[in-house]
Amino acid sequence: MDNVFGKAELTVEEKHLAVNIGSGSVKVLATPVMIALMEKAAAESLIPLLREGETSVGTEISITHVSATPETMYVSAFSRLIKIEGRVYSFEIEAYDEIGLIGKGTHKRAVLNKDRFITNTKNKLSSDARKVPSNPFIG
Repeated sequence: MDNVFGKAELTVEEKHLAVNIGSGSVKVLATPVMIALMEKAAAESLIPLLREGETSVGTEISITHVSATPETMYVSAFSRLIKIEGRVYSFEIEAYDEIGLIGKGTHKRAVLNKDRFITNTKNKLSSDARKVPSNPFIG
């Protein structure tokens, strides 16, 4: 566990900007893109630990986006495995641009059987209980 680290990188392009993702109105790296990069770092670090037929899926993330990053800057996300509880792997995650820290937090991933997961997910399509979700915050 002491040596399970991940890294993911990108150069911020127009498609990564908050204004284009729909998460804001400014031309800076969108928080959802930073989160995806952090998740990628963690997910890829688990690949060597997975058995045949297994995959990992994100189950929880808590981040703080501490600094904006403009288009064309290079961004790196890093993960460090800090805890294993059964099939749940917990990570410390951080992201940096060329100037410094832009985001940090924690992330959990569950290791599971890939085929079973896909089957269970597809079964939702044939459910008789399908409906358009209503707003749970409005009575």
